[in-house]
Amino acid sequence: MYTLVQTLGFQAALKREFAPLFIAFMIAEFFYKFHSFALECGAFLVTWAVLSFVQSLVTGQKSDAAH
Repeated sequence: MYTLVQTLGFQAALKREFAPLFIAFMIAEFFYKFHSFALECGAFLVTWAVLSFVQSLVTGQKSDAAH
């Protein structure tokens, strides 16, 4: 995330990641009840990564890390 913000700038990174972040947060809040902060946090991060990947496939955005 730090590299994304450093590369794109805060506003562009937020614009790109807001939807997957928000959806992942809602999924984690309503469905992840593991009674362990570490497990719920890990599941949230994996969910965010998967949603971000799906968004990049749908919108056709390429990763900036590939350059």
